[in-house]
Amino acid sequence: MTKNQLFYGDNLEVLKNYIPDESVDLIYIDPPFNSKRNYNQIYNNIGEEDVAQAQAFVDTWTWNFAANEGLDNIIANKNQLFSKQSINLIIGLEKVLGKGSMLAYLISLTQRISEMYRVLKPTGSFYLHCDPTASHYLKLVLDGIFCARGGSFQNEIKWNRANQHNLATRRFDNVLDSIFFYTKSSANYLFNPLFNTSLSEKELEKKFPHIEKETKRHFGHFSLENSANFRKNDETRIIQGKTVKTKLGWKWSQATFDSRLAENPNLIYWTKNDKPRYKIYEDEYSGRSISNDWNDIKGLTSQAKERLGYPTQKPESLLERIILASSNEHNTILDAYCGCGTTIAVAERLKRNWIGIDITYQSISLILKRLEDTFGKDFSKDYADKETQEIIPAKLILNGVPRDFESAVALAHKVDDRLRKEFEKWAVLTFSNNRAVINEKKGKDEGIDGIAYILDLDETNKQIYKQVLFSVKSNKSLSPNVIRDLNGTLEREKAVIGYFITLYPMENLEKEARKYGNYQNKMLNNVYQKIEVITIQEMLDGKRMNLPIVVDVLKSAERKTKHQTKNIFEK
Repeated sequence: MTKNQLFYGDNLEVLKNYIPDESVDLIYIDPPFNSKRNYNQIYNNIGEEDVAQAQAFVDTWTWNFAANEGLDNIIANKNQLFSKQSINLIIGLEKVLGKGSMLAYLISLTQRISEMYRVLKPTGSFYLHCDPTASHYLKLVLDGIFCARGGSFQNEIKWNRANQHNLATRRFDNVLDSIFFYTKSSANYLFNPLFNTSLSEKELEKKFPHIEKETKRHFGHFSLENSANFRKNDETRIIQGKTVKTKLGWKWSQATFDSRLAENPNLIYWTKNDKPRYKIYEDEYSGRSISNDWNDIKGLTSQAKERLGYPTQKPESLLERIILASSNEHNTILDAYCGCGTTIAVAERLKRNWIGIDITYQSISLILKRLEDTFGKDFSKDYADKETQEIIPAKLILNGVPRDFESAVALAHKVDDRLRKEFEKWAVLTFSNNRAVINEKKGKDEGIDGIAYILDLDETNKQIYKQVLFSVKSNKSLSPNVIRDLNGTLEREKAVIGYFITLYPMENLEKEARKYGNYQNKMLNNVYQKIEVITIQEMLDGKRMNLPIVVDVLKSAERKTKHQTKNIFEK
């Protein structure tokens, strides 16, 4: 399987049909939480408009045909994908929850996580990010999938994602997310212990206040006694020729004392009361081991440099910690709900192979731009070497995006309510080179599927923003009235250019569009057709919006060299 793949589509179908058994080293998912909310992507504010935003994904679940089909699939278990415990759990939850929103959500996750278990290597690890909305049910789902087949629950990590809001509410402020960490094996799994070495100079001075006379090394000394390791009749040790007793237990056996003192005869520090303590040297200090209380990584504020406007974006440092702990270089990372692409951007930077899946083209578009901004414009496309003209292949394979007319028709005719606008989003974002805002307004703007902005000059030669509108239709037959309506919308909104993207070519629409003349951009003195009809086939053949002064509506990701990272967690 080719490394670095980005899939546009339903992750259940992608996992079933494209990801082989036991081919992935680490899986992290941040799925919807069943929050009963719709989440919007925020765009750069253009001119005097309100903050532009468009629906990124829907986190409202209902009992429908897909849920009922999923329930039947789990109970029938034709491919033996589900454990007996998973089947019994879902049957039991149906009796408790009934056929409603929560059960539909849990069935969706059970099907997908079971497929992820299949593709995970025996040494692999799995992390699920959630909040308290359904974490108690999800823990049972994960136990039924992993523990029932020899895997193991390792940790519930608590991530303190936000500061308290100081609001007077009728409950405690919720600032914690859960990250459930499971492994496919109970013993034979990859884990790299991580340490936090981010101590200040004052903290280091306090921790290592002494200087060894022989070596001039800074050190601190620490107790060798440990009441938790109390050993009856085993409290005597011979240390540097001295017989030492304690009523508490010793941290080290006699053999460990002997071997460590053989390596470093100066390892023991004797107190005034003649108690042995062991030295830790500042130059050998690996840091504090990372616990499951992650309160040192903060969530992204609206002003954070990383912030791309995606509603549930996680900080790169969070994914960096997970990837460093549970994978090595060139291992394969999978994120089946990859959103704005944080997992795959960090995986790329840390020299991992990766697979990303998302069901909305809005996310795919944002990920492509993020990767190009971060790692270079040619990251996602083939390009010719400037000196040799050798064709350098793209660093990723983009799957699921329409490549021909038939696949475009299939996308246009999807019946799932969650994918209702996907054809329009794909057409607008692809034709505009990801430089348009997806329009979600209702009422008078219905029929306008996207908006771009270009720079122009007003009567006083002051720079101003002007709108470019997009309308997308998949009908087989349309009257010229749709072009007249588009022109009316252009006039009303004081927009200067309209693109009418149609699935099927129609000469009558092109003839009507030519009637409305041209627009002249004063800044460049260029002339453009006011309304242009674009067919999907033209777009598939490579035709794109060619306006030289289009304003970026998405925040750009920070540019980094491919493997640039400052890791304060690794030993």
